[in-house]
Amino acid sequence: MDGQATELNKTRLPQHLAIIMDGNGRWAKARGMMRTQGHHRGLEILRQTVRDVGELGIPNLTLYSFSSENWSRPQQEINDLMGLLKYFIRKDLAELHTENVKVRIIGRRDDLPDDIAPLIDEAESLTKDNTGLTLMIAFNYGSQDEIARCAAKLAQQAVEGEISPDDITPELIEKNLDTAGVPAPDMILRTSGEQRLSNFLMWQAAYAELVFIDCHWPDFNAQELHNAVAEYQSRDRRYGGVKEGAAS
Repeated sequence: MDGQATELNKTRLPQHLAIIMDGNGRWAKARGMMRTQGHHRGLEILRQTVRDVGELGIPNLTLYSFSSENWSRPQQEINDLMGLLKYFIRKDLAELHTENVKVRIIGRRDDLPDDIAPLIDEAESLTKDNTGLTLMIAFNYGSQDEIARCAAKLAQQAVEGEISPDDITPELIEKNLDTAGVPAPDMILRTSGEQRLSNFLMWQAAYAELVFIDCHWPDFNAQELHNAVAEYQSRDRRYGGVKEGAAS
């Protein structure tokens, strides 16, 4: 879609938008830059996107910032990404708090670097009572790991007699995932043209509308967001059912 020709229906906005921010490295390579420069540009876009999503009126936003598989990247790139996370929390946390944003970090916590874990705790503690946009940052996150941790937790509860195996339902699983208390994403957006979830919110994505766009994350802007939401609103969401009189 070109331009903001499509007027968005404010009554049909996604209640939870999740974004796979992909393409920083390719964006940098195409410009003869180092991959780290792409990540720095990507952080600027992250900041603006949080503002744009809040202004649009979407109440929940999840951003895939660092997967559990990303530790296999070159050490220098990992160091730079850790530095960007620390910089984002230290520089932007006060502003997010002032804007009533509630910050949550999802992902494995028990193996984080010692200088990262306290910052995550601080971000969540400071903003836990905020009532505006809920911003979830998926950091050291992998959906398979999340589901495995949930299964291990419920199995331990069953062994200890706290629950019966018959008590384990989809609803109970959802209450024990990292995203507990937040509605499942109704829209998942991925930049850079790749068309896969890459181990992101696989349980929660059961009925999400998947929107893939070609632009790399450092080129993402309010126009791209508008167009992606318009695409979402053009979809017929049936949740496995069919409308009366429609063909199956």
